[in-house]
Amino acid sequence: MIILPPLSYAYDALVPYIDAQTMEIHHGKHHQTYVDKYNSVIEKYPELSTLIIEDVLKKLSTLSIDEKDKKAIQNFGGGVLNHNLFWSIIGPKKNVDDQLTKRITNTFGSIEIFKKQFEEIANTHFGSGWTWLVEDEKNMLQIYALPNQDSPLSLGHTPILTLDVWEHAYYLHYQNRRAEYVHNWWNVCTRLA
Repeated sequence: MIILPPLSYAYDALVPYIDAQTMEIHHGKHHQTYVDKYNSVIEKYPELSTLIIEDVLKKLSTLSIDEKDKKAIQNFGGGVLNHNLFWSIIGPKKNVDDQLTKRITNTFGSIEIFKKQFEEIANTHFGSGWTWLVEDEKNMLQIYALPNQDSPLSLGHTPILTLDVWEHAYYLHYQNRRAEYVHNWWNVCTRLA
């Protein structure tokens, strides 16, 4: 059984970029629901309940379980993991990862070019989902979007950065202005300057 991890900062710590009410609902309600529903489905499979979510998602396609439960694990397990990473890479204080900055610059040409490409993918992703910076199976960096709560782990990729583009992540403050939310997100993304 997993529990909702607490944030390392207050709900109002990201103002003015992300408002406190959105943070409280997003973390305390949406993320909690993913935790509860993941626990509910995983308890049917004692052999899976001892595994960490990352390992369950990595072997999701090979699991011999009910297809409906497999989809639930994909959705709710992905929702738990995606949010866990999201909360860990945003915050009120920068903790710039120089090694990541160097890798991004080497791959994309500059941080500015990377941010522009990342924002474009986030803004053009249709519907709900996440935008990702991942390391692929060849140890190369890639940017892409995935729908719903799908995780790059299920593709054999390692997530590095992620941006939640579900409307619940920004709608109270930004309404339909996703591009403004996406652009302002860099102010709270702690790993890049």
